[in-house]
Amino acid sequence: MDTSTGPSANDLSLDQLVELERRAAEDAGGNGPGDGSTSGGGERRGGEEPIVLPWWQHPLNIVTMLVTAALLAGMIGWMIGDSRSEPHNAVDTGFLQDMRVHHEQAVLMGFVYRTRDDIDPGMSTIARSIVRGQNIEIGRMIQLLRQLGETEANETGTSMTWMSMVAEDDQMPGMASEAELDLLASIDGRAADELFTELMIEHHEGGIEMAEFAMENAEHPEVIAFATSMASAQRSEIAEMLGVLDE
Repeated sequence: MDTSTGPSANDLSLDQLVELERRAAEDAGGNGPGDGSTSGGGERRGGEEPIVLPWWQHPLNIVTMLVTAALLAGMIGWMIGDSRSEPHNAVDTGFLQDMRVHHEQAVLMGFVYRTRDDIDPGMSTIARSIVRGQNIEIGRMIQLLRQLGETEANETGTSMTWMSMVAEDDQMPGMASEAELDLLASIDGRAADELFTELMIEHHEGGIEMAEFAMENAEHPEVIAFATSMASAQRSEIAEMLGVLDE
């Protein structure tokens, strides 16, 4: 003999749940539960057992959750779209992309110099600071490029067009040549100190030139602030290197 008492709450379809919600609304509108009164159609529904649904199966809660999810998705999409539509121009993009490459060479020079023997401890400390600081700034430049919806690297094959310059093979202002880097990797002691200082000061001066152009011609306020901070930091490092070298 079938001893079942009807479908459980977990077996109900969404249509059935909606029908139950409709019935509950009718009861709330004038027919108290269990009072034996008739529905609007005149049929008595006395004897029906009320079905208590888990909160997550209640039709009203389902609708509420769907609407909330849609609103949240729309808000997130708006926030992402808004960040990617922040006003910026070719200088913002070009500065961040090319300065990233410029910084990468400074980091390389710092690493190479610190592998040499008998170098000045003070200059080695400055080199370590440059490596750490410019690595952090590289990360910030990548973050800003993503925020602006731009590629993280200059994919045109030509650098410095944003400054109305054309730099082949990434020879941006102040960049050391391969021959100069090879020489730095082959000398030690005072000679390495002097060459590193010469190359890095020239490198910083080129970076300051790029940053100052961005300060005057970029559009995005965060890029302008970043370029301003970068130029100031590199001027200070030039002064530090000259002070150590003169000791």
